[in-house]
Amino acid sequence: MRKALTATAFVLAAALLTGCGGDAEKPADAGKGSSPAAQKPAKSEESGGGAVEEGASHEVTIKVEGTGKSNVMYTLDDSDFAEVDLPWTKTATIAPRGAEREVGRLVLVTPGNTTAADGTLVAAGCSITVDGKTVVENEGGKTGKPCSYTLK
Repeated sequence: MRKALTATAFVLAAALLTGCGGDAEKPADAGKGSSPAAQKPAKSEESGGGAVEEGASHEVTIKVEGTGKSNVMYTLDDSDFAEVDLPWTKTATIAPRGAEREVGRLVLVTPGNTTAADGTLVAAGCSITVDGKTVVENEGGKTGKPCSYTLK
């Protein structure tokens, strides 16, 4: 019984491997001369080795207002948590890739506290600008909230 199962497994594996890669015999110039509508969108390599479609790129700037030092947590082209000197700005060019083109890519900045003119601690203000247009702005104060935006 065990030999029959092993033989069946080998036969199935051989059949699957034979079925994979059926385009290997396709000539390299088979797709040339096709219409522009048939051309594929831009692709970029992902760490997993597969190609991922990329959307239009946007210049995104996150800012934290105030004076002194403050902790800032952000997600832009990377994510980080750092102590920075205020006012603070970071800019990146972002192109949504793969599923981000449909559901969006979260851009987030969470400022920490800063010292107000009267000496009290208040939340620092923040803003997010996409392609030169301010899309989110929070003046900070006692009810400071993070600034977040979904980039598509």
